[in-house]
Amino acid sequence: METPPAVGDLTVVVPARNAEAILEECLASVAAAGPAEIIVVDGNSTDATVAVARRHGARVLSDEGRGLPVARAMGARAAGTPWVALVDADVVVPPGALDQLLAEFWDGRYTALQAGLHSVAGPGYWGQALVNHHRSGRSRNWFGVVATIFEREELLRHGFDDRFVSGEDIELRWRLERAGKRIGVSRSTIVIHRFTDSGFRFARDQFLADGQGLGRMVRVKGRRAVLLLALPAAAGARGVALSIARAQLRWVPYYCCFVAFNYVGMGRQLFGRGSTTAP
Repeated sequence: METPPAVGDLTVVVPARNAEAILEECLASVAAAGPAEIIVVDGNSTDATVAVARRHGARVLSDEGRGLPVARAMGARAAGTPWVALVDADVVVPPGALDQLLAEFWDGRYTALQAGLHSVAGPGYWGQALVNHHRSGRSRNWFGVVATIFEREELLRHGFDDRFVSGEDIELRWRLERAGKRIGVSRSTIVIHRFTDSGFRFARDQFLADGQGLGRMVRVKGRRAVLLLALPAAAGARGVALSIARAQLRWVPYYCCFVAFNYVGMGRQLFGRGSTTAP
């Protein structure tokens, strides 16, 4: 019988760009779990991101600003263990969570398993609105790569499409499912997913990037992905309906902006004005 892996058999890859304000807590929580190695892939940061990473004993690589898909792939290639965890810089891993997720991954014979996400933010409107959306939206149970354990060889075999600024997780999920791989989102292992209180600009840029990712999916996959064109409108309509039903009208402007800027981003991709480099 094969021996179940321990956290010491796992490399954690953290892509980061100008993440000084949030990286400290992320890396402290990851280091406390005792992985074999932490690799931080820096995206040409101009703040103290690299210094924070080295203070926590991470090996630092540079993706030269080429974006998250490239950073994640670079970290996975550099890993020396059979299993890799991709953890975003805005995540905090509670004590024991990485062990628990790895055990669930092994017992379920997953190719990739994401932790469940508990979103939090400070008191600002846009951060709180993003939290409300993520906690109440159906996307909270969608597979992604915010805090996900992979079989390293399978991750390298399928890889990320570096033409995506955002939405690379949707595209990877698409291909993994079509290849018959078992992927999922844990309902029992939960990590903290933090939104900064950077105001409207942060939320707007997130919406634009998400829309660009959906537009890129339609351009790459063609007719098979055409239903994604309706996703922002459907999610926005659901959010508005829930806000009205729950007498939480303060969220209605958020969902209107969510829909509008998703379609702006989508249009930039579909009509040839989208960038394929990280913002």
